[in-house]
Amino acid sequence: MTNKHLYITLLALLGFTTDAAAQDTTRTVPRLVINITIDQLRSDYLEAFTPLYSEGGLKRLMNGGRVFVNASYPFAPVDRASAIAALSTGTTPYYNSIVGNQWLNRETLRPVGCVDDSRFAGLLTHEMTSPDAMLTSTLGDELKMATGGKALVYAIAPYREAALLSAGHAADIALWIDNVYGDWCTSTYYTKLLPAWVSSYNETKAPARKIGNTQWEPLYDVTGTYNYYLNSGGYKPFHHKFTGNYRFNSYKESALVNADITEMACHCINSTGIGNDMVTDLLCLTYYAGPFGKQRVTDCQMELQDTYLRIDRELSRLMAYTDRCFGTDGVLFVITSTGYSDVEAADYTTFRIPTGTLNMTRTAYLLNMYLGGIWGHDAYVETTYQNHIFLNHKLLETKKISLGEATSRAQELVSMMQGVRNVYTSLQLLTAQNPQMEKIRNAFHPQRCGDIIVEAAPGWNVLNEETQQSQVSTASSILFPIIIYGAGTEPERITAPATTDRIAPTIARSIRIRAPNACYSEPLF
Repeated sequence: MTNKHLYITLLALLGFTTDAAAQDTTRTVPRLVINITIDQLRSDYLEAFTPLYSEGGLKRLMNGGRVFVNASYPFAPVDRASAIAALSTGTTPYYNSIVGNQWLNRETLRPVGCVDDSRFAGLLTHEMTSPDAMLTSTLGDELKMATGGKALVYAIAPYREAALLSAGHAADIALWIDNVYGDWCTSTYYTKLLPAWVSSYNETKAPARKIGNTQWEPLYDVTGTYNYYLNSGGYKPFHHKFTGNYRFNSYKESALVNADITEMACHCINSTGIGNDMVTDLLCLTYYAGPFGKQRVTDCQMELQDTYLRIDRELSRLMAYTDRCFGTDGVLFVITSTGYSDVEAADYTTFRIPTGTLNMTRTAYLLNMYLGGIWGHDAYVETTYQNHIFLNHKLLETKKISLGEATSRAQELVSMMQGVRNVYTSLQLLTAQNPQMEKIRNAFHPQRCGDIIVEAAPGWNVLNEETQQSQVSTASSILFPIIIYGAGTEPERITAPATTDRIAPTIARSIRIRAPNACYSEPLF
């Protein structure tokens, strides 16, 4: 090749590179990101009720968005708090420390809520709370830092932990519905006074103002006749009222609460100026798609069906409103699920399915006897909580017994008990390199978890006699999607597995900020 030809080739390559860089620089950045978590959303239900959906809600998202149909969490077990914390931080409990809705405080040996904080009083609630137990930054935190505090970050949810963990540390405010009074409330962690736009909304539209006249009935007549479930036929339309001391708790576990989320979200957009300038803002919402009152699916089939229809309607309302405010390309929607199912255990015994009860209180007693036979009678087990065993560290130190030896001995005994599938030690999880243990390790945090973690066999009930806590072990997964829609996102259906820790870096890249500080996963695209 002559020097002349080489020169022309280099100029052509340089021009191509410059054009590509210019196109990337001018790529549309959304004015508003609406990050939606739908508690307990399931793919099988989502797809089954498709004939009943409108064109502007779930169908619009599924047909016009980039849909990852095989999503999962990179840790187990999962509950609402650990899921939402993982979504907002882009990492697992191993780093962000939110291992669940509750855990045991090792100093007091009492359960604490994941957002409990006696330093910060509530506004229109008795709950004292903050997100400070979450030890890493969130997407909202990074957005605030990247814009010098100019970006607006709001979180709206039925539940306290969902609101605070999705909002993060630096948000403008996190709002949830109080269980006692039924008003939209917040924490003094974010603001000393409740904003006027929240107060005005409470005066007329809070659940407290309408609960007495509220009843849940099928949204459409067809809801009472079309039935997806196996044992179909003969279902009468349901009818629920909300009364008594726990009426707001019950209301928040019904499909009706989703309308409150949409209305408050629209009121927030209208009142705060969110999305109205060139600085990208963030609005985090939580909807509910779980069984009514934690019932078995067989006991609330028509309610669940109606729940998905109402979610479709609320998403349609929300997108129609943002279309009017910002246009179809001004908002990036990201929708996913908490990825668990909070339902009562099935009756395994009736159908002769292998089951049993693993009593953690008795396990602790036997373990004390076993360790006492080795090192002398004493209280080596301090307490148990859920499927975690906490050893007495001070006693072990006094007796000059290493934690590694004590946990190894305990592991030997517990692993031989009936109903035990696996036993993990804290040291084992801290140093684990085994891919098969990765999900368990990702759900572990040394400050929140026990020294011994017992995994019961599927179908077995883990019972603590002292606290009467019980939980049925299950290894089945809940299929759910990740949907990304708007702001120029090309429609595509992707069947390759995708984990939820990749959502935060995907959003961060789309709005050109740094991902949360413990997020090591790559963007989805």
